[in-house]
Amino acid sequence: MVEDGIEAEKALLRKTARARREALSPEFRAEASSAISFHFFDKIAFGPEDAIAGYWRIRDEADCQPILVRLMDGGQTVILPVVNGPEEPLEFRIWGADAPLYEAGFGTLAPSDLAPRSEPDLILMPLLGFDKAGTRLGYGGGYYDRTLASLRKRPMLIGLAFSAQAFDHIPRQAHDIPLDAVVTENGVEFFEANL
Repeated sequence: MVEDGIEAEKALLRKTARARREALSPEFRAEASSAISFHFFDKIAFGPEDAIAGYWRIRDEADCQPILVRLMDGGQTVILPVVNGPEEPLEFRIWGADAPLYEAGFGTLAPSDLAPRSEPDLILMPLLGFDKAGTRLGYGGGYYDRTLASLRKRPMLIGLAFSAQAFDHIPRQAHDIPLDAVVTENGVEFFEANL
């Protein structure tokens, strides 16, 4: 019963979050994504040996491609997620410099089946909303929840979002793993309790 109420509340929040994000102009989203990239490199610490997972932007999400390109240019291992099935965890494949990307479902692109697999040390996560405690509101498919539960070690979780996607409170269920930080066009917010 309680779970049904939480799911209903999350469904309403998803609808609100989508409307907020859709209301942002393409020009604003492009400028904000550039600012997000700046703040990421200014405030987020990672080592040269770390594998960093990103995502290929769909619809009106914050674009992490500027971050991924700069990481690759600097010799960092960059990996992208691939959906293998509706109840499966994501698979992470290394995106090599100049390697082509292919359709990977849901409008995303990913490295080929032949690309090496890797586990991430840091994941840049798309989201619909986030709150002051680092709770991430995803799309409801549970892909990242299943993936994080399947990894051998917990990576640093960094949400990328526009400030318009912030909520005061998002209900958190037992399977919801909170973010360590969120990067918006206004800067980086760390959630110390989650680090």
